[in-house]
Amino acid sequence: MAVPRCMVTVADAQARALKKLLADQRDWAAFGGEDARLEIVLHPPTERVALDDQGAAIAWVHAWLGADAADATVEVTWGGRQWSSIGAQTVPERCLIQGADAIAAFAGTASERDWRVLRDRAALIRGAFADRAASTDALAAAIRSNGRVLQQLAEPDFATLLLVVAWLAEHPSSGWRIRQLPIRGIDTKWLEGHRAVVESLHAAVSGRLSLGLLDAPNLVRVRFLDPALRPGGLCDVIAPVEELAALDIAPRVVFVFENLESMFAMPDLSGAVVVHGGGYAVPRLGRIPWIQGGRVIYWGDLDSDGFAILHALRSGCPKAVSVLMDEETLIAYRDLWVPEPKPAAGTYPDLTAAENRVLGRIRSEGNVRLEQERIASGYALAQLVDAAAGVPDGAG
Repeated sequence: MAVPRCMVTVADAQARALKKLLADQRDWAAFGGEDARLEIVLHPPTERVALDDQGAAIAWVHAWLGADAADATVEVTWGGRQWSSIGAQTVPERCLIQGADAIAAFAGTASERDWRVLRDRAALIRGAFADRAASTDALAAAIRSNGRVLQQLAEPDFATLLLVVAWLAEHPSSGWRIRQLPIRGIDTKWLEGHRAVVESLHAAVSGRLSLGLLDAPNLVRVRFLDPALRPGGLCDVIAPVEELAALDIAPRVVFVFENLESMFAMPDLSGAVVVHGGGYAVPRLGRIPWIQGGRVIYWGDLDSDGFAILHALRSGCPKAVSVLMDEETLIAYRDLWVPEPKPAAGTYPDLTAAENRVLGRIRSEGNVRLEQERIASGYALAQLVDAAAGVPDGAG
């Protein structure tokens, strides 16, 4: 027995409550949900609609009678009708639910449970930090922006979160490493996985952006292809940026690769080093003077991420050129394309016109990827050596 479309069923109203809950629950948790309000016009049947299917109309009225009687938080407004064929009738006209808890309860058991977790955790955060917070508005904003995370944290992780934020707020410049924090359950992996919510809440509580911790060294991997450039005879080195920056060397060319296997495959080459770019951490290479002083040649995957990383590299090394990232190479290896799982969607003003054309082709082909190790090693090496010698590579 189908209810005519114009009539809002109890299930329809519950779906609207769920939609409102999902849209507004972070605001309710952050700023209070006591004034939350959901009013729904129920569109009762006309006389003609009721006559067409009296059974459906009666069932609809009974369903709202049940909802009105079963839940004191659901206020149903009833109105009278005087119909010539059926006589006097009383029908539900509006449904009003007030308060976040009531809306969540009406939306359904699972939704109510999730809301109560978020509500209660927001209350615990306010209870723990409201008195010491730099701004109550900032604390509310942090709760709101991290609402989804707070709702989904396992109970032990939420308890650890409160302890970590409290300790960091009380020790603004400890200079300790993560492993040294005297908090049960805290370790490097935990903070790496929860750093965003920790930093957000800590900033709201302390008014400071820095956690006051000593981070792990910013390490970069370098292979010195020229034996004359090798520090202490070492060919393959992983060291902090600051230590690499202090090396008294002057390579003629600096290759920047994203693939370690490609780094390992490079032969000895006079005046050359090859550096692992480290993805979107690549701008740090601009802090190493001897990289800035050489001819910087970037070779990454032929995909949107590869060009996004090249754009990022040029923020620190503006004269960097690309090799093997041209349209000719892309087309020559069409049979080895694979889909790019999460393509970068930005625009990159530091790319050359030719590089932007290749990026456009990659996107027009459906966000494809040509991984650099798929390119024949002999051909790739010849192109890299030519680029090192200053021969135009066609990508600019």
